[in-house]
Amino acid sequence: MREDKIRFQSGEWGMEGLYHCDKPIKGAVITHPHPLYGGDMFNPVVEAIVAAYQKSGFATLRFNFRGTGRSTGSYDQGIGEQADVAGAVDFLKGEGLQEIHLSGYSFGAWVNAMALQGALSVQGLTMVAPPVAFIDFNDGIRLPMLSAVVAGSRDEFAPPDLIRPLMGHWNPDARIDIIEGADHFFFGFLDEVSRRLVQRIQ
Repeated sequence: MREDKIRFQSGEWGMEGLYHCDKPIKGAVITHPHPLYGGDMFNPVVEAIVAAYQKSGFATLRFNFRGTGRSTGSYDQGIGEQADVAGAVDFLKGEGLQEIHLSGYSFGAWVNAMALQGALSVQGLTMVAPPVAFIDFNDGIRLPMLSAVVAGSRDEFAPPDLIRPLMGHWNPDARIDIIEGADHFFFGFLDEVSRRLVQRIQ
C-alpha cells in the first residue's frame, strides 16, 4: 500500500518516515533494528510488520531513528531514540488517530519497551524478536498493553527460552508465537511474521 514521505520532530531533530493512512481511527508506530548494525526503516522484517498492521486496518508510521538515513542527530544508545518514538506517537495523534499502538523489531522492540516505562502511553503493543540475550530487559519492565511477541526458534539474540520468563513480568496474559526454524533475521519466514501478527493484533 502507498506510503507518503513525511517528517516530524523529536526535540531539536527532524525524523524522516513513511506514513500510510486510509482514515482509520487506529495507528501503529513501527520501529527498526539497531542502526549501528545496518538497521533502518526499510528492513524486511519492519516491512512485514507494517504489512500486518495495514492488513489489520491501521494507519502505519515507520521511521528512521536519529542519525539514520535522513533523520538528523546521532545514535544515542537507545535513550534519545525513546524520544523519537514519542515524537512519532505525537505525529499520529496530531493526525487525529484515536488509538495508538507500537510494534518493533529487535532493537526497536527494546526502545519501545523502555519508552513505555516513562510518560509515554499507548493502547497496544507487539514485539518481534526482542533481543533479550543482547540488550538488558530489566526485571522491572511492565508492559500491560503487550498482546504478543513473535520470535524464531533458532534466534540467538531473542531465544524463546529467555523471553518466556520475562513475559511473566511484562504481561502474563500476552502470547508468545514461535516460528519454527527461523533465526533472528526471519529469512524465508517474513510472510509468517505478518500472518502471526495479524492473528494477535488487537
